Amino acid sequence: MEIVACLKQVPDTETQIKIAGDNKSIESGDIKWVMNPYCEFGVEESLRLKEKFGGSVTVVSVGPARTVEALRTALAMGADKAVHVETDEALTPLATAKLLAAAVKDLNPDIIFCGQRAVDGDQAQVGQALAQYLGMPHVALGVKVEVAEDKSSVKVSQPTEGQTVVYEMPLPALVTAQKGLNEPRYASLPGIMKAKKKPMDKKSPADLGVSLESKMTILQLTPPPQRAAGKIIAGETVADKVVELVKLLREEAKIV
Repeated sequence: MEIVACLKQVPDTETQIKIAGDNKSIESGDIKWVMNPYCEFGVEESLRLKEKFGGSVTVVSVGPARTVEALRTALAMGADKAVHVETDEALTPLATAKLLAAAVKDLNPDIIFCGQRAVDGDQAQVGQALAQYLGMPHVALGVKVEVAEDKSSVKVSQPTEGQTVVYEMPLPALVTAQKGLNEPRYASLPGIMKAKKKPMDKKSPADLGVSLESKMTILQLTPPPQRAAGKIIAGETVADKVVELVKLLREEAKIV
């Protein structure tokens, strides 16, 4: 099978995000950049399919020069090759999807995996748009993927309102990966050493013939309002505390 896993490099979820002086971007100097956690599920599932059916896994990403680090992580996990579409532009989800589609189409993938969303922009649009540009069926939020033995179709389980819906679609197809799909492996030391020698194809938007005209502009970034300090309810007994709590909810919070 020819398998493609699209990924994005994002700030580590433990990083403290600070708004830059222009109020339209974030300070990036102290940020630790990592592979988007949802994309990790897609990379892992790609590797498992390769282990079962053979073939190769290509990881693809769009972003600035530092994005190479996330691609190298995927190569160290076991992917065979990488494609880096390098650009410093702030891209809309549709522009990202167009670039990915142009980079992926000549790979003739049997199946494509994307993270269901990125933890920075949190827009959950790229995977669906990519499938549309490539003319592929897709299922979002996959928590189980079963490719038929003849590799002609795939069943994808999707959680919905406490239940599970199972979709079947012909290959080639695209799946966006959700938490619960698998447990991503760690890159081993031998894998990290091998990753340095694995091929990485560099492309630019111009190479792919894609215009980066954007229809979305960030006007302003603002931090969430600071929460007020919590209040400890005083009282000798539980009953006293309950009475005081109800009083505060009625008189101060005005919700009862």
